[in-house]
Amino acid sequence: MENRSGFSSITSSRAQKEIAASWEWYEERLQGLGDKFLKEVITRIDNIETNPDRFPTRHKNYKEAVLQTFPFLIIYRINTKKRSIRIVSVFHTSRNPTKKYS
Repeated sequence: MENRSGFSSITSSRAQKEIAASWEWYEERLQGLGDKFLKEVITRIDNIETNPDRFPTRHKNYKEAVLQTFPFLIIYRINTKKRSIRIVSVFHTSRNPTKKYS
């Protein structure tokens, strides 16, 4: 994805798997809920691309953006020279926090 700010995002294979598994889990519980989750993830990634420094740095140079409805964090890193954002993880907040950055 790329937007007006000139930053583009790259989603790691880990984050892609987390998104897919979470979508499936929510969709199994209630049809359409997985789509609502996915829409919120995409909206938050758009926010990150627009203003990557908006969200706090939590560990070394990893930043965390909280989803509004679902209990997830989008963990990302900024490469200002390449004007890119790497989405490292879409992390469920009930998981062991020591696994956020590994």
